Amino acid sequence: MSNVLSPLAEMENPTEFIGRHIGPDSTQTQAMLKTLGKNTLEELITATVPAQIRHEATRTLQAPVTEQAALAELKTMANKNQVLKSYIGTGYHDTYTPTVILRNVLENPGWYTAYTPYQPEIAQGRLEGLLNFQQMILDLTGMDLANASMLDEATAAAEAMAMSKRVNKKSKSNAYFVANDVHPQTLAVIKTRAEHFGFDIICDDPANLEAHDVFGALVQYTGTTGQVRDIAAFIQVAQNQNTLITVAADILSLVLLEAPGKLGADIVIGCNQRFGIPMGFGGPHAGFFAFRDAYKRSSPGRIIGVSIDTHGKQALRMAMQTREQHIRREKANSNICTSQVLLALLSTFYAMYHGPQGLKRIATRVNLLTKTLASSLQSAGFSLKHAEYFDTLHVEASNAQALCARAVTHGMNFRLVDANSLSISLDETTTAEDIDAVLVVFTQAPANTRELSTTVANSHSIPAALVRSGAILSHPVFNSFHSETDMLRYLKRLESKDIALNHAMIPLGSCTMKLNATAEMIPVTWPEFGRMHPFAPIDQAQGYSQLFEQLQEMLKACTGYDAISLQPNAGSQGEYAGLIAIKKYFESKGEDQRTICLIPASAHGTNPASAQMVNMKVVVVKCDDEGNVDMQDLSAKVEQFGNQIAALMVTYPSTHGVFEENIRDISELMHSVGAQVYVDGANMNALVGLAAPGEFGGDVSHLNLHKTFCIPHGGGGPGMGPIGVKAHLAPFVAGHPIQPVPNTDTANGTISAAPWGSASILPISWMYIRMMGNTGVKQATEYAILNANYMAERLKAHFPILYAGRNGFVAHECLLDLRPLKAASGISEEDIAKRLMDFGFHAPTMSFPVAGTLMIEPTESESQGELDRFCDAMIAIRQEIAKVESGEWPKDNNPLVKAPHTLDDVMDSQWARPYTRDQAARPLPYLHNHKVWPTVNRIDNVYGDRNLICSCPSIENYMD
Repeated sequence: MSNVLSPLAEMENPTEFIGRHIGPDSTQTQAMLKTLGKNTLEELITATVPAQIRHEATRTLQAPVTEQAALAELKTMANKNQVLKSYIGTGYHDTYTPTVILRNVLENPGWYTAYTPYQPEIAQGRLEGLLNFQQMILDLTGMDLANASMLDEATAAAEAMAMSKRVNKKSKSNAYFVANDVHPQTLAVIKTRAEHFGFDIICDDPANLEAHDVFGALVQYTGTTGQVRDIAAFIQVAQNQNTLITVAADILSLVLLEAPGKLGADIVIGCNQRFGIPMGFGGPHAGFFAFRDAYKRSSPGRIIGVSIDTHGKQALRMAMQTREQHIRREKANSNICTSQVLLALLSTFYAMYHGPQGLKRIATRVNLLTKTLASSLQSAGFSLKHAEYFDTLHVEASNAQALCARAVTHGMNFRLVDANSLSISLDETTTAEDIDAVLVVFTQAPANTRELSTTVANSHSIPAALVRSGAILSHPVFNSFHSETDMLRYLKRLESKDIALNHAMIPLGSCTMKLNATAEMIPVTWPEFGRMHPFAPIDQAQGYSQLFEQLQEMLKACTGYDAISLQPNAGSQGEYAGLIAIKKYFESKGEDQRTICLIPASAHGTNPASAQMVNMKVVVVKCDDEGNVDMQDLSAKVEQFGNQIAALMVTYPSTHGVFEENIRDISELMHSVGAQVYVDGANMNALVGLAAPGEFGGDVSHLNLHKTFCIPHGGGGPGMGPIGVKAHLAPFVAGHPIQPVPNTDTANGTISAAPWGSASILPISWMYIRMMGNTGVKQATEYAILNANYMAERLKAHFPILYAGRNGFVAHECLLDLRPLKAASGISEEDIAKRLMDFGFHAPTMSFPVAGTLMIEPTESESQGELDRFCDAMIAIRQEIAKVESGEWPKDNNPLVKAPHTLDDVMDSQWARPYTRDQAARPLPYLHNHKVWPTVNRIDNVYGDRNLICSCPSIENYMD
């Protein structure tokens, strides 16, 4: 038999996926190497990566497997999860994702591979969806403004606390009040944030607020065990004593409950999960954040605003970007540099598809079923702690623990509140049959609730004063797309306005927009992963537990670290978690004087913002003329501050796109004074398989799984930012108070609402590493370096390369220096970025880390053909600039300053430009075959900020 099967076995190619992930084939590889004067990839890598850091820790990974084998292996793992009917609540509820949205958004690379809308002219679809999201949140919360989403509800609550302190000038207090019925995971994240800000947390009954002098307060609406509390009186007390009130609201309940803004709230936060987004063992979901207009300059996150383009046409953009980290650095309002775009959009489309009447029907039905269950339980002799509720009952029972255990045997999970009570939360998926099944757990006898539901329909579980008055979601955009045909076409219309990876390469330096393979994405929608509640008993989540353990081992092999924490659900949160681990480590040694964080001038803006969040003082270290950390200045800073230094945050390879030769010397210098080395993991795509930060001196790194490890950017989110740490820091990573995380201590604090962050997207990274295997992850890095150097070689005769390594090669990205061109021609980096849209490309990273530059990172997934297409576009642009330099084209009337060009431009009967329509819109031959049209011309940023509108305009403008 073995002889018969052996030919079949030989025909299976376990490395097949590697060739599908990596763009260049063998012929292209040799051609590119020849251009670089190298014979082999190894020659190039030897000339590029310093020998002293080379370390192939990834050899311990398993060998690569096929897509089918990896999916089968993961499916076996997923099947170990026992998905019971969840009644746990605490902010997480089962829901239905409408299939038209599932197929056309969540499973569609046109939506999930797009980049953050920093180039708004080719992101109008996502921006319109996010504007709709803001409008939805404004309608439901009754507030003036809302941002375009946060990472989760708990993080939003922590940000609300921080913003309350920033804007409350009337209170001198350093204490913050948290109502004692706030979700426990929210309280945990708030306590962690408060500890490092130096705030005191008072957790008490809201009725006692008047007894406390606090700058802000948080109340849950509805409470974690279901009580619908009349918060109006609470808010009035707060206002009387100059306390800013944040309301944590349940988004579905707001369909029936009075808007918190109408009751006087200052900030309203919550989570959109139950609007069509699977629980996913904790995420990803989108937190929402709404606030008064007076606080807009101090708000965290991104805000989408309405502006106009150069022709006066309505256009959308990210407003007030001067608040963000890359501008304000350690003075930023928050270190959060992303949002949860894809998840915010899913929830918005859910609301649009159902419309206000559909949402009312869902919310009313959930409430009716809850009232039916309440009546049945009371008839059976059980008491309820709260007579007023929306979807959650707090049931008093001396045998609460036994009832919870019995529920599990009947295929359901209740929430054990304490020894004498439990809670049951209903949701969109609950049926009358489910109510009958719940009652069997309590009474051990069948029941029929259908007749009872009729009798309770006219009863009231919501206080009359809190019943919502007035219409919700009245804008036409929420009342126009209820048929699948209409919804399908609307989604396609938005998608067609955007450039994503399904159109062209997105060559953004430091952002690694690589292939997000379909095989990696498929498991995200498996119900075995999606329908798990994050606080389900861990013995029901054995598949997830195995996934976490295996992924942690994989990431350890990729980084050289000894332990991995998967909790941070964004790169910014990874930075924060890593710095907290460092801080806790020094506290354990009694070295409280270590309060300084050294950060190179070229660092990402989140680095200094994260440092200030843990109350560290930022000291900037200079960079030398080659873009490296200035060793002389670093030595002087170490000499000056010595044992006051807690950490150095350094990006490697550097943000300037080179492998610094002295990284080991830098690490040794820091360690010589007992300080820790934080290696920012943004550029891990140049390291995996070739070098490991944990081996060349790093003590901790965050890993952008949405970059190097293939979780897609989703138009600006979701992200994941786990941290790797050396053994001495492992005891100080974040824990979780509800769902214990193995080998962690809750005393270290909690970073995210869910114990393993956005758990349901971790299968993406697992699939990537499993299919690439020990050989593939190394090849990916080698090709990322090859592609970057090939592009640098092709472009350097036309645009100077600002920095290069010792042998003249760059790492996985390079900086084009446009400053001489701008001086000679007046053409700016922004002009080039906008002109690239006419060629069908998203621009590289603009003016970071050096003003007047473009930073290009092609990744390993692009073929030579696509690299050449981009290079041809850039060279053509350089030739256009030459015409401006020579005076052939006026400085104020040429294709660059007029870019991008829309259909409106080329159809204009009054064409008064010194270049042709074809030169405007189809400057290279390939554009005759396929053209992606920007839908608006260059957007007026100043107008948008001066005339701030962050809600939906009239439908006439919308459809114009």
